[in-house]
Amino acid sequence: MAAAAAAAGGGPQPPQPELPAPGLALDKAATAAHLKAALSRPDNRAGAEELQALLERVLSAERPLAAAADSEEAAAAGGGGGPGAAEEEALEWCKCLLAGGGGYDEFCAAVRAYDPAALCGLVWTANFVAYRCRTCGISPCMSLCAECFHQGDHTGHDFNMFRSQAGGACDCGDSNVMRESGFCKRHQIKSSSNIPCVPKDLLMMSEFVLPRFIFCLIQYLREGYNEPADVPSEKDLNKVLQLLEPQISFLEDLTKMGGAMRSVLTQVLTNQQNYKDLTSGLGENSCAKKSHEKYLIALKSSGLTYPEDKLVYGIQEPSAGTSTLAVQGFAGATGTLGQLDSSDEEDQDGSQGLGKRKRVKLSSSTKDQSIMDVLKHKSFLEELLFWTIKYEFPQKMVTFLLNMLPDQEYKVAFTKTFVQHYAFIMKTLKKSHESDTMSNRIVHISVQLFSNEELARQVTEECQLLDIMVTVLLYMMESCLIKSELQDEENSLHVVVNCGEALLKNNTYWPLVSDFINILSHQSVAKRFLEDHGLLVTWMNFVSFFQGMNLNKRELNEHVEFESQTYYAAFAAELEACAQPMWGLLSHCKVRETQEYTKNVVRYCIEALQDWFDAINFVDEPAPNQVTFHLPLHRYYAMFLSKAVKCQELDLDSVLPDQEMLMKLMIHPLQIQASLAEIHSNMWVRNGLQIKGQAMTYVQSHFCNSMIDPDIYLLQVCASRLDPDYFISSVFERFKVVDLLTMASQHQNTVLDAEHERSMLEGALTFLVILLSLRLHLGMSDDEILRAEMVAQLCMNDRTHSSLLDLIPENPNPKSGIIPGSYSFESVLSAVADFKAPVFEPGGSMQQGMYTPKAEVWDQEFDPVMVILRTVYRRDVQSAMDRYTAFLKQSGKFPGNPWPPYKKRTPLHPSYKGLMRLLHCKTLHIVLFTLLYKILMDHQNLSEHVLCMVLYLIELGLENSADEESDEEASVCGPERCHDSWFPGSNLVSNMRHFINYVRVRVPETAPEVKRDSSASTSSDSLSSLHNSGTAQVFSLVAERRKKFQEIINRSNSEANQVVRPKTSSKWSAPGSALQLTTAILEIKESILSLLIKLHHKLSGKQNSYYPPWLDDLEILIQPEIPKYSHGDGITAVERILLKAALQSRMNKRIIEEICRKVTPPVPPKKITAAEKKTLDKEERRQKARERQQKLLAEFASRQKSFMETAMDVDSPENDIPMEIATAEPQVSEAVYDCVICGQSGPSSEDRPTGLVVLLQASSVLGQCRDNVEPKKLPISEEEQIYPWDTCAAVHDVRLSLLQRYFKDSSCLLAVSIGWEGGVYVQTCGHTLHIDCHKSYMESLRNDQVLQGFSVDKGEFTCPLCRQFANSVLPCYPGNNVENNLWQRPSNKSIQDLIKEVEELQGRPGAFPVSISSETNLSKEMESVMKDIKNTTQKKYRDYSKTPGSPDNDFLFMYSVARTNLELELIHRGGNLCSGGASTAGKRSCLNQLFLVLALHMRLYSIDSEYNPWSKLTQLVEEMNSQLGNEEQPEVPILYHDVTSLLLIQILMMPQPLRKDHFTCIVKVLFTLLYTQALAALSIKCNEEDRSAWKQTGALKKNTCDAEKSYEVLLSFVISELSKGKLYHEEGTQECAMVSPIAWSPESMEKYLQDFCLPFLRITSLLQHHLFGEDLPSCQEEEEFSVLSSCLGLLPTFYQTEHPFISASCLDWPVPAFDIISQWCSEINSFTERHAEQGKALLIQESRWKLPHLLQLPENYNTIFQYYHRKTCSVCTKVPKDPAVCLVCGTFVCLKGLCCKQQSYCECVLHSQNCGAGTGIFLLINASVIIIIRGHRFCLWGSVYLDAHGEEDRDLRRGKPLYICKERYKVLEQQWISHTFDHINKRWGPHYNGL
Repeated sequence: MAAAAAAAGGGPQPPQPELPAPGLALDKAATAAHLKAALSRPDNRAGAEELQALLERVLSAERPLAAAADSEEAAAAGGGGGPGAAEEEALEWCKCLLAGGGGYDEFCAAVRAYDPAALCGLVWTANFVAYRCRTCGISPCMSLCAECFHQGDHTGHDFNMFRSQAGGACDCGDSNVMRESGFCKRHQIKSSSNIPCVPKDLLMMSEFVLPRFIFCLIQYLREGYNEPADVPSEKDLNKVLQLLEPQISFLEDLTKMGGAMRSVLTQVLTNQQNYKDLTSGLGENSCAKKSHEKYLIALKSSGLTYPEDKLVYGIQEPSAGTSTLAVQGFAGATGTLGQLDSSDEEDQDGSQGLGKRKRVKLSSSTKDQSIMDVLKHKSFLEELLFWTIKYEFPQKMVTFLLNMLPDQEYKVAFTKTFVQHYAFIMKTLKKSHESDTMSNRIVHISVQLFSNEELARQVTEECQLLDIMVTVLLYMMESCLIKSELQDEENSLHVVVNCGEALLKNNTYWPLVSDFINILSHQSVAKRFLEDHGLLVTWMNFVSFFQGMNLNKRELNEHVEFESQTYYAAFAAELEACAQPMWGLLSHCKVRETQEYTKNVVRYCIEALQDWFDAINFVDEPAPNQVTFHLPLHRYYAMFLSKAVKCQELDLDSVLPDQEMLMKLMIHPLQIQASLAEIHSNMWVRNGLQIKGQAMTYVQSHFCNSMIDPDIYLLQVCASRLDPDYFISSVFERFKVVDLLTMASQHQNTVLDAEHERSMLEGALTFLVILLSLRLHLGMSDDEILRAEMVAQLCMNDRTHSSLLDLIPENPNPKSGIIPGSYSFESVLSAVADFKAPVFEPGGSMQQGMYTPKAEVWDQEFDPVMVILRTVYRRDVQSAMDRYTAFLKQSGKFPGNPWPPYKKRTPLHPSYKGLMRLLHCKTLHIVLFTLLYKILMDHQNLSEHVLCMVLYLIELGLENSADEESDEEASVCGPERCHDSWFPGSNLVSNMRHFINYVRVRVPETAPEVKRDSSASTSSDSLSSLHNSGTAQVFSLVAERRKKFQEIINRSNSEANQVVRPKTSSKWSAPGSALQLTTAILEIKESILSLLIKLHHKLSGKQNSYYPPWLDDLEILIQPEIPKYSHGDGITAVERILLKAALQSRMNKRIIEEICRKVTPPVPPKKITAAEKKTLDKEERRQKARERQQKLLAEFASRQKSFMETAMDVDSPENDIPMEIATAEPQVSEAVYDCVICGQSGPSSEDRPTGLVVLLQASSVLGQCRDNVEPKKLPISEEEQIYPWDTCAAVHDVRLSLLQRYFKDSSCLLAVSIGWEGGVYVQTCGHTLHIDCHKSYMESLRNDQVLQGFSVDKGEFTCPLCRQFANSVLPCYPGNNVENNLWQRPSNKSIQDLIKEVEELQGRPGAFPVSISSETNLSKEMESVMKDIKNTTQKKYRDYSKTPGSPDNDFLFMYSVARTNLELELIHRGGNLCSGGASTAGKRSCLNQLFLVLALHMRLYSIDSEYNPWSKLTQLVEEMNSQLGNEEQPEVPILYHDVTSLLLIQILMMPQPLRKDHFTCIVKVLFTLLYTQALAALSIKCNEEDRSAWKQTGALKKNTCDAEKSYEVLLSFVISELSKGKLYHEEGTQECAMVSPIAWSPESMEKYLQDFCLPFLRITSLLQHHLFGEDLPSCQEEEEFSVLSSCLGLLPTFYQTEHPFISASCLDWPVPAFDIISQWCSEINSFTERHAEQGKALLIQESRWKLPHLLQLPENYNTIFQYYHRKTCSVCTKVPKDPAVCLVCGTFVCLKGLCCKQQSYCECVLHSQNCGAGTGIFLLINASVIIIIRGHRFCLWGSVYLDAHGEEDRDLRRGKPLYICKERYKVLEQQWISHTFDHINKRWGPHYNGL
């Protein structure tokens, strides 16, 4: 090949006289211009030749594929540059030539100007987000791109957003597919009129260049395709496609230039002459020849021929009569086209093939031959499509072909070409490895073509589209047929599809079927289909392939080894390939004029069914233990019948077949109903779970109206036309309960185990009830059906709007009119249901908006029959009954356990009146009588459910009796009742009162009925026809049925003997079992009425409980609808029935009265045999055991409940220590703890310490506080960005690094707190346990194999009592708790003495009650918990010192842990302490214990007394300047210290427990420092004039008595002291920035000072509350300062409150104020000598932080979605597959994105560590849900965006507009702030760093 290419294109160029070769290369533009000029002349032949030669040269300069195959040779031949370069070169040439010498871009712009685009036509590929508006769509497949959608006006329309599965194109502007009102602004204008005509010369060059270019592309495609022995490998094809990428993209760009260029392309692609000239391959060019040969080979290998070459390949024309298939595959070894497709391996098994294909009838052979095997290409377009298919629809080619569609001429040509290649597409699809992708691409194309009715009609008429589709589908299915094993396994001639084959399992047929459904939705096309008899025959043939597929055989011995899951494939195939086309056809048979169509379908349906019965050798009995759920032929027949009666006014009898056929028709649907009951009775349990799956799928909402509904309807039709006795006995025989229906107390069932009898009997009766009550196809209107379906679903459970839409079966065909969400749906919904808005339990799960039935629906419309029919799970029936019961209790209608209510039915359509004969046939009456008797006599295997159904049937019979029967009806003509004399007639009303005296039964000899020598044994089959009622009645259902069958057959068939085979089946012969049957005669003497009255007594448990109501109140008979009877239990039902019976006939009324007059004798006590006694004892013992167990459980539950109440008490103020406090003894007692594992209580001791269950977690919530009120919004455009510089964490970071720049490191680390980011938060559930118990508990968790949601190895566990998540245990310090009282006595020592004591205590190292040196269990635990606390957060959040590992670091970390926990508690209280009380967070606080642990560890690091800030606060130091001589950095000036940090350091350095007066002393001292800081900060805030003014005023008052407590004096002193340094000097530059515009009044200054001090007071009060257990006072916000300061003991007790409160009055200076202030200020002055700027910045501390919040989200989700789902990743600049955004800081991240992965951590996990110290809250853009990452676990939290019905839309599946739910967002934020994600969300899983 390479050689050929070289010869053609490489080698020395043949001399071209017109153009010297070198000139060519020099200047493309010039050449192009020259050629364009030449071609514009009138006589342009010379120019044309010149251009041809040039193109010949340029376009075949290099064959890239040859080069790829064999590069050296090609490179040698073609010269340098390699294949890529030559390609580029060729493209460059083309661009230049098209532009005719101008610039290519200008050319593009010029062409675009002539674009008359009235259509959008934007093509997209899979996963693109598009919109569909049902209000504007004409075709259900209509779709719009986002841009057109947002530009159009769709407010209030029914639209949704969806992710394209297969790709699509925008229909905006196409009025065939959508209404014009929905067009967007760009495509509304019909613009063709005002666009000027395209100048001839603009596109002239294109017309010459493009044919060559496209031909060149085709040659590449031909050459790249090697037809090897096996299927070409994916790799080769992809390689070729990659090389062609630029060419195809070039074509694609051309299509985007608009209409003008598209019409040129259309000309080129469809022009047959061009194609012929270029491709015939007859020229001297060897390369072209070669390529033509490859093309022919490719055609041939695809099993296709070129028509002219037929003879070459030796094909014999098939003679017209034979079936195509026979000729094709099996006419011997003629070298025909092989089978369907020679490369199809599956087809090679010819032997089996014969059986497979024998019976396929095809409409006409010549037509098929051409459809399947002949392809002739006449234009570029056709061959391009051929290669597109060959290469399995490469995306680029598909997009190019679709981009051309806005050109109308092209659209028609392309559609025809597509249809012509249809068979070939099917073959390629079958062989494809990537059938999924290929299916999507096929549908991407076909949906654009076939959704257009006009086009579909045209192609149907001109190209036999329907023939082609049906034939292709038929062929496709033929490849996977197997012999059917239904009925007669050996001799069956029927073939069915094999559901295990890939073709069905992978839904490979889907694209073809979906096209077929699509074209059938067009009326004009469907009509052609329904008129064409040949097509209908072929189609029924196709449908019969599915009839009886996936046959189940009941396993009787072993459990099946391998559960096949083929049933999915089978149900999907029947729904998609059979039912959906059926619904499509039905939607066009709505009016009377379409009667003919229905008749056609019904006729061919019956023929196909008849063929089927013949093929499976079916006579009259179905084979036992087999069931198939797939009877599409039956269902076609049923649905067309239903349509005929309902819409077309056809007479039902005119389309029904004879009786014999009806008998056959009913067998298989009835078999399914019986099998359903068997499956639910667990008789198929050995077949595995999949059989249950089939039973559920059969009734499931998407399948039911194509499966169970037609089946039941067909049975209703058969029942209404067949003999009722025959039908009823068939039912009981199918359900295998014939033997149970005997009066005898014991019987023997030959076909059913005793344990299944009861549920099968229930099944049979329930089936009869459904059959007789269901009116879905028997007269209900569409709206009534919708209402009934909706009520049934709502009664089972409250439903969300979307689940209702999903659960209510709609016709699968979208055009059928009942569109989900349509007007009628909404109106019915609002009529029957109330909307319950979504509720939010703060700790509970997220509720969705639900619909719940209105009260009147429960009262009047609840229909148990419909519920039973529609439930997939049996428990739903129970659920509906429970809800019904609850409603009756609540509304006071009925207190007890009600029975399902009896509901009035819609009247029957006259055609089906016969159905009611079932209720009036003796067989049914005998069954009902027998069952009532058995229930009354307490025979086994009968349940309340059976009784309920029996009564239901009786009531149905009374409701539907013939018109008023005369009481003298007794004289029924003789012959009618010769066969039995149980009942005189067939009317239920009169039979009810008929007394039956004796009955002869067959019973086992052991039965109690066998008294003495019973009368001679007569076989039950030989009917003793004794006429008078006095003698005994015998009854056998089976015999009945046989006889009826015989009669029916004889009637319809004179040669009956040929039809009915003699029964050889042993099933019905007397069983040869151990038990001998004998006949006994029972004395009964009851009628149905008397049995009912006795039942009433039995149910009510009282003798003579029934009293006819009409005796007291005659009104009842006149106006029978009495509400009191409509709800109730069995007693009510019996009363209702008796009342109806009395109403219907005077006789009945009289007899009821008579029976009631006779006092019923008491029921004799039963004699109990020994065996029975034994079982009774067993039962009794079991019952007792059960009761004992219940009692124990209840006791346990109540204990747990009381525990929970004490433990979880949220509202009542708690004592700070989470323990039971022994209040009784006033003497000192130790705290007692309960261990929740071993249950013992006792104090915590050194050796056996107790601990609190705690959860430690790192938190950055504090760091998210901001200082401005304006909430941050989530960015939704490029302009909006979020900068984190104003967060609390950032501010603190800056401060620390500034200090570290200028001051000594160790001193810096004492001047601030860390933990704003990554601080450790400790919370507890309040339960305690022994630490050794906890260790063994952890051990057991470790060995537990169950998958937990947490990691035991990381120390995680759940509290053994309340199951709250935890990961550590905090040891409780042994000690007493009443001690507090001793410490809290106010002492009268002066503050100076206390200061000294504090100092001494701090200096004493081991002043802890526990000596640290001795290693006790307690101290070990203290250390281990400290280690846990350290490990909770990352190293970067712990290490701030410049020298790593310095002890100062640990010191800083420890007191910061205390700070973090206090600050967070403050935030949980809303940022202030106004509410007071105990810990409002509602959690038991563990701060007390935490403090003890921290204090213990802090005392390990004693601070050098020289550095201890305490001395600086309380003593005057003499010589300051000596330190400064040293070269090391100075210490941090005390005014730059963070006062709260100092407080914690001082307190944690003290021996614990602390004395209250020491605490107060420390607070007082620190408050003086804080106040001075406030004054200094204030002095910087104001300007020079203010400062000097204050300096003056204050100085005047300096000598007054309380000068030290006046802020004016102090302020003026601070100013004068600081003026000595350079602090105020830089005024000039910074003026505007620093000065606040407000003038300072005394009030505003006071407020500033108070605000500055408040945060410290709040934290201190909290601390005091935790350490000493004092309650916090509550107060108004304005008085918070004074209340807290008096609570802390800062305010002198005698302080009067009449004049406005002055903060300075709280000051209590330990040393003279002015001295110490001047000492503090001098430190600052010495620093500001050098760094005035920084000195100023450090003095102003921002202390007023607002509460932390998540970002504010926009109202409508679409705004987020549109911005983020297209946003590119900053790392790889691609659009991520799963974009997410952090709701804390707004960062855009890729979920699971590999591009952003760092050291095996994906981006979300990394971000959660950096932003939230391990907690991340992300909104997943494509799913609208929020995901929480907490450490190594994650959970889906739910969505904060809900649709109009209050529902989430996870994954945006429904695509309805979503709106923010503020309450939910608040809940999320609350959980974030309170750190309760772990407790509230239950479903956690590990993320393995992969998110």
